Amino acid sequence: MKHSNFKRAAIFYRSETAKGRAWNKKITAWLQENYPQIKILNSEKPPKNKKTAPDLVIALGGDGTILEAARRYHTYNSLIIGLNLGRIGFLASIRKEENFLSGLGLMLKGKYKADPRLMISAALYRKNKTVVKLRAVNDVSVQNLSGLVQLKISVKGHPLQNINGSGVLVATATGSTAYNLSLHGPIVMPNIRCFIITEISDHNIPTPSVVIKRDETIVIDVEDFRKQNKFIIAKTGKKTDVILTIDGFEIIPLQKGDKIIIQESQHAIHFAELDKNYFFKSLQEKFAFK
Repeated sequence: MKHSNFKRAAIFYRSETAKGRAWNKKITAWLQENYPQIKILNSEKPPKNKKTAPDLVIALGGDGTILEAARRYHTYNSLIIGLNLGRIGFLASIRKEENFLSGLGLMLKGKYKADPRLMISAALYRKNKTVVKLRAVNDVSVQNLSGLVQLKISVKGHPLQNINGSGVLVATATGSTAYNLSLHGPIVMPNIRCFIITEISDHNIPTPSVVIKRDETIVIDVEDFRKQNKFIIAKTGKKTDVILTIDGFEIIPLQKGDKIIIQESQHAIHFAELDKNYFFKSLQEKFAFK
């Protein structure tokens, strides 16, 4: 039996993926053989409280799966180690399958760095009443699905942008390689705790992305759009044109006059970093940098 400071571990994966199921069995058997003192929890059941939560989460999958694991366990200060079974693996601590077990072995021996990442706290207000408060790892967006929306973006009470277009995205550094990247926003090192504001198809004179300090408050006012009710949200059955999205998982219909306030969350996500150059290696693999 080998020593480890971790007491409880959850292996998080999507059960419909064959690779995820296979690696879950391999890692479970490997942990039971080498670290039987670590209790393996059922990841299908969210923990009831911090005492029953895992202090280690092993996420098997692509960036979407790792993101989902981070959203589930972020309030418990669980350390997340992502094992890449997807294409890119920007969020993965270990990108190649042949290194999964050896990498886990190094981490369980304490040879890792806990990399804290900023999370977004987003609150939606309607007629001065709170509709919902949510947290995001990657990004928050406001967008019209088929037309234009007029938005006013303010930072620290000062007007920043007036958008008449498809919408706006507010991303973290972690999310800079996700939707933000497809909008030609900047790639930001994940350990830089900041917000990135990027417009989506603005019909005014295009403006570049703006990087904002993490302690600033960003306000998005939904000023106007043409109400057509072209779309129905499958989960709720509500008709909508303009939506608020949280990491692409949560979709909330918006109305004229809605206000979204974005701040740094009190909770951070902690990813295990085994290789101090992992981020640059991910960029090299993605973009074929030389």
